[in-house]
This record gives sequence, C-alpha cells and structure tokens, in this order.
Amino acid sequence: MIPSVRNDYIAEFTTDFELEASSTALILVDMQYATASRKTGLGRLLREQGKDNLAKYRYDRIEGVVVPTIQRLLSFFRKHHQVVVYLTMGSRSPDYSDALPHVKMLLQSCNNRVGTPENSILEEIRPKPRETVINKTAIGAFSSTNLDSILWARGLRYLLFTGVSTNMCVETTAREAADRGFRCVLVDDGCGASQPEYHEATLVTFQRLFGKVRSSEEVMEELRSKLGPQAFG
Repeated sequence: MIPSVRNDYIAEFTTDFELEASSTALILVDMQYATASRKTGLGRLLREQGKDNLAKYRYDRIEGVVVPTIQRLLSFFRKHHQVVVYLTMGSRSPDYSDALPHVKMLLQSCNNRVGTPENSILEEIRPKPRETVINKTAIGAFSSTNLDSILWARGLRYLLFTGVSTNMCVETTAREAADRGFRCVLVDDGCGASQPEYHEATLVTFQRLFGKVRSSEEVMEELRSKLGPQAFG
C-alpha cells in the first residue's frame, strides 16, 4: 500500500491535480546496465567483492517489479502515441573529468561513460528510434541537461517518474521538476531502491507538496479516462 500523508498537516496545503493526456510524459530514470543490472556494472562489482547480498533486494525488485511495470507503461504509452523520455547518467569524458566529485567514484567503478555497454539502457526496455534519450552527469537531470527546455517546448506539463533509485536520481529529478512548475507523479511500482525503507520514505516525503504517488494501474486508468474510447480498443 502506498504511504499516505492524510494525517500530516502539510496535506492541507498540498494541491491535487489531474493528468492531461496530451501533456503527459513517461520518464525513465537511469535504467542502465551500470546500476540496474546485477550482472554488470555495480552488480558485478559487488559480486566480485563478495557483497552481492547487499544489493539483493535492489536487483530482485528491479527484475521482478520495476522492469515489468515499465514494460507495461511503455506498451501503453507507445500504443497511444504518448511521449516517452529516457534519462541516463554517465560521464561524457574518457577520463571522467566532467563528473562531479560526489559521483565520480561510482561512475568510474561502473565503467559508466557515454558509449560503453554499461551506459546503455537495459535491452528489455530499450528506447524506440524516435524516443528521446538524454544523458546527465549529475544525480538530478535538470542541472546538467536541457531537459527543461525539451519538455516545455513539447508542451509537456505532467511527468510520470519511473526508474532507479527512488531516493536518489528519481526523487532528485522529480523534485527539480516540481520546482520548475511541472506536475509530477512517482509511479510506486515503477521505481526501486537499495532498501525498502529508502523507497517508502521517498514516497511519503514526495507527497508533501512536491507531487503525487500512484501505482502504474492508477495512472494508466486515469489516462484512459482522458484518452476516451480509443484507449480501450
């Protein structure tokens, strides 16, 4: 069950909103081989260090919940010609000189540079040729990319966030988006973190002014109601 803020005074000041299908985009955050696969990048590094048990929950959730959820959302969005945006994270420089100090070691350890296999998106949810892919060098997407101008230029005002990690790149980017005037939804079953408490804490705090938390079925049902009879064909 998605945590609620109904007993929190801030709920009185948190505005609700409804999605507008023509202005809604699905955002996939960092679903890459660098950190979203137990066989490569971070997953392989932890296994080689004998620490793979520390990431068991993470990769179990990605494989068993997050990827299947994203696949369903992608199918829905593609069927109805809705916008999909992929975000990746990785250095653009061979020597990682463009990486910020707090993420440089992680990027290096995962061989996460643009053009490497680790920087690429998982095959099961790879983008279609015309879908937008934006690489960032920071935890949040807005500070190191032109994501803001791309979204506004396309008339996108409502953003559905999926990916990893819920409490890191997903949350940071979604909070940045809210502070730029976008209406944001965290898709509970479309996100994952290294520990369940990290994920759940983010769901609670994000509902405090920033946006909403919904399941994938809830957001698809809402969009179906906006798209009309063709959404059920």
